[in-house]
Amino acid sequence: MQSNAALEYDYSVAKLFTYTTILFGILGMLIGTLIAAQMAFPELNYLLGEYGTFSRLRPLHTNIVIFGFTLSGIWATAYYVSQRVLKVSMAESKFLMALGKIHFWLYFFGALAAVITLGMGITQSKEYAVFEWPIDVVIVLIWVIWGLSLFGLIGIRREKSLYISMWYYIATFLGIAMLYLFNNMAVPTYFASGGYGSIFHFVSMYSGTNDALVQWWYGHNAVAFGFTVPIIAMIYYFLPKESGQAVYSYKLSLLSFWGLMFVYLWAGSHHLIWSTVPDWMQTMGSIFSVVLILPSWGSAINMLLTMKGEWNQLTENPLIKLMVLASTFYMLSTIEGPIQSIKSVNAIAHFTDWIPGHVHDGVLGWVVFMIMAALFHMAPRMFKKEIYSKKLIDMQFWLQTTAIVLYFTSMWIAGITQGMMWRAVDEYGNLMYSFIDTVAVLHPYYTIRAVAGLLYLLGFFMFAYNMILTMTAAKKIDTEPQFRSPMA
Repeated sequence: MQSNAALEYDYSVAKLFTYTTILFGILGMLIGTLIAAQMAFPELNYLLGEYGTFSRLRPLHTNIVIFGFTLSGIWATAYYVSQRVLKVSMAESKFLMALGKIHFWLYFFGALAAVITLGMGITQSKEYAVFEWPIDVVIVLIWVIWGLSLFGLIGIRREKSLYISMWYYIATFLGIAMLYLFNNMAVPTYFASGGYGSIFHFVSMYSGTNDALVQWWYGHNAVAFGFTVPIIAMIYYFLPKESGQAVYSYKLSLLSFWGLMFVYLWAGSHHLIWSTVPDWMQTMGSIFSVVLILPSWGSAINMLLTMKGEWNQLTENPLIKLMVLASTFYMLSTIEGPIQSIKSVNAIAHFTDWIPGHVHDGVLGWVVFMIMAALFHMAPRMFKKEIYSKKLIDMQFWLQTTAIVLYFTSMWIAGITQGMMWRAVDEYGNLMYSFIDTVAVLHPYYTIRAVAGLLYLLGFFMFAYNMILTMTAAKKIDTEPQFRSPMA
């Protein structure tokens, strides 16, 4: 063991995941922008034959953003944050260092296999759980290796108390492990059909309503433990570190943690309102979704109050601006979801474009903003260089904020328009509009969404450009900044 005074953190694994965060962010958002344009201009479906259709590209977009960009960002920050809050370096253990490298390379080649198979149309067609079983096995291995690495660092830590961010990273590991295993239990069609199927293609062990319930228990909580819990881990570390402010209330952070852990797991059935799922389950999903506002807003308000008396930092530090707006979008998204889960609202909202509107104000505003802010904070400390351009971050911030507002407002209007048109009947009880009528009416809103996607993608290219030049061409710094990140 090194002495605490001579402790040098090893960021080699965090750097590798930083690179894949940028790579998969560009790829996922590029495909997302294309499929948004395809919704407005269907002729774009025929650019690349079967490989360029919306149905082929949409799973690629969602999975690259979730399992490529977001997971890479989670792991980049986890390998950075855990060393610093546990006061231990990965370099102190050859085993943990080897484990971290194996984790990255297995993940990278697993992700490559996932992209290729999805591009070829090889899928089991379950939302957020589309991979065939050989890739599922690799994902389980990757996850177990991260768990060993995470708990290995905790095992050799010098700091005995676990900072709240570590609680959230541990919950991410345990939550997704449980969810992924149970939802992906399946049987190869070769065995299910008496030898007529394939050993590489499989069907769920569950069927009918049970399959739907397990799928949305998984689907909703994959959002919980992928898009919420680890992002809260990030903001609890990076906002206090960047601002120099102590977390407003540590008790509130613990209360919100346990509230989130208990309530979130029961809310998945709100995806199945007005379906064949028993009515009491639908009602339970609605109730728990509304209760979910409390722990969600508890975390967000805790973050905003951390900046109490220091709001001037928003005008001076663009990283603070990114993180504060991320918290604000988190609040917006976690009030919108519960509203959509109320049965009378869900009757209008379900299957409409209001749903992707809700998802994207959370992902684009909360998840992506927070990951970008975290990587910007990490860059000077990992690469010993100041951030290349403060002006570029400011330009990126306003461009992407404008894009998010255009995106979710166009989808709100489109979704409510759809819901009302689908339900409209004349005096004889006949439907007033055909489905194609709604498609024609929504064209302007789909065009706005495509433009918003393009603006957001340009902003992400600015982020990638700024990060790459920070790594390669920015001014060197001699001492590590204690709080605010240095930038030109």
